[in-house]
Amino acid sequence: MAVTYLMLARLPEGRLGAFDAYESAVLPLLAEHGERLERRLRALDDRVEAHLVSFPSDEDFAAYRADPRRSAAAPLLESSGAAIELLAMCDVQ
Repeated sequence: MAVTYLMLARLPEGRLGAFDAYESAVLPLLAEHGERLERRLRALDDRVEAHLVSFPSDEDFAAYRADPRRSAAAPLLESSGAAIELLAMCDVQ
């Protein structure tokens, strides 16, 4: 069963460069785990970024989260100071 997540990253002022470096390292991994990045949005002040992503299953999401290349990029995320919120989402009829 497909799963959809909304990821919100709140960035301290002036830390966008470090966050972009992290994103450049991990976003290419998504497709390898069957993920679809449906939307990538950024606030006009560069302080919040939102991703709407879908994975074929919880197992595919777990495999992405456990990917050692993603773990290797974690220091980039930490250096950005980003506060990440991950929300499981569903369609509303």
